[in-house]
Amino acid sequence: MFGGLAFMLSGNMCCGVVGDELMARVGPEQYESALKHPCARKMDFTGKPLKGFVYVACEGIQSDQDLEAWVGRCEKFVCSLPSK
Repeated sequence: MFGGLAFMLSGNMCCGVVGDELMARVGPEQYESALKHPCARKMDFTGKPLKGFVYVACEGIQSDQDLEAWVGRCEKFVCSLPSK
């Protein structure tokens, strides 16, 4: 769908890897908050931003704690969705 590796949770896309960036599905409510992180940017795979998804540059996931925090955001949102 977006040219990368996706990780699913209960049948929903949770996060993934595109090139050397993390694709994080944070959801619409956490979207603006996630974009305030200096290493995050809008996911614009199709040329227009997909609200609820952000790319996180590799500098933003250097430590295990950084990666765990981003994946935790994704899990929190995806767990609020119905299973597929």
